[in-house]
Amino acid sequence: MIYAHAGMAMTKVAVTLDSRTLRRVDRLVQDPRYSNRSQAIEARTSRLDLAAQRAMAEEGLGLDGAG
Repeated sequence: MIYAHAGMAMTKVAVTLDSRTLRRVDRLVQDPRYSNRSQAIEARTSRLDLAAQRAMAEEGLGLDGAG
């Protein structure tokens, strides 16, 4: 199933998480910035992606891994 969210097409997926990770996600949802698990997971994975891009840039690597 594909949804539109903030101008982007979104695809619904199912994931399996261990109970500890699920508790961490649920704690994130208590933050008023996130209204559900999907929003919390999306925001955190986006932050991880940005952090990885910054780290690669600091090492002089492009997105394709070429330095």
